[in-house]
Amino acid sequence: MTVELYQGDCREMTIQANAVITDPPYGMNAKVDYKSRKRTALAACNDFEPIVGDAEPFDPSRWIGYSIVALFGANWYSDRLPVSGAWIVWDKLDGLESSREIGFNDNSDCELIWTNKGKAARIIRHRWMGCMKASEHRERRVHPTQKPVALMVAIIKYLTRQGDTVFDPYMGSGTTGVACVQTGRNFIGVEIDPGYFEIAKSRIEKAQLEMVQGKLGV
Repeated sequence: MTVELYQGDCREMTIQANAVITDPPYGMNAKVDYKSRKRTALAACNDFEPIVGDAEPFDPSRWIGYSIVALFGANWYSDRLPVSGAWIVWDKLDGLESSREIGFNDNSDCELIWTNKGKAARIIRHRWMGCMKASEHRERRVHPTQKPVALMVAIIKYLTRQGDTVFDPYMGSGTTGVACVQTGRNFIGVEIDPGYFEIAKSRIEKAQLEMVQGKLGV
C-alpha cells in the first residue's frame, strides 16, 4: 500500500487513480468561528481556519471522468453533474429524532453523496451530530467539515477494492487517507491549505504506524 501527499492546488495537477472520493468546497462559505455563536447541546467546540474556495461555486467537471467518483454535498451543484441513480445518503441522525423538530441544530440531518457506480441509491447510517457521535468520542475535531473515519471506510469498501488507488483532491484533515490506510487502498491526497495539509499528514502517518504496530502485535 502506498500513500502520496501533496500540498498545493489540485486543479493544477494531473493524478492517475481508480477513484476520486472527496468532500470538496462547494460554495457554502462554512462558518469558522463556532465559539462566537450561542452554545447548544450539539455546537462545535473549536475555532477553525476558513476553507479555501468555499466562497465560490464548485465545478465538478474535472473529476467526473474518473472510473469511480463519490462527491459529498453534491445536492448543492447537482445541476452540473450527470444524472445518476446511485446516490449515497449519509444518515447523520441514525435513530435520533429530527433535529428540526427538536430545534437544537441548524445543520442537515443527512448528507448527499453523488456517485457514478451502480444504479441504486444507498443509505449509510452513522451518527455524527456535534457531540453526539457514534465514533471518535475522545478525539477533537480538527476541521469544520470533518467526516468520521468509519463513514469513509464504509464508502471506500463499497466503491473500491483492496489495492485500488483512491485520490482525494480536497484532502482537508485527511480522513479519506486514514480510511484508505485502514482498508488497504493506495491513497493520493492533495490539500491547498498548508495548515490542514500538516494536520492530514500527521493523522495519516499515525494511522500507518497503528497498522504496522497492529500487524507486529505491539
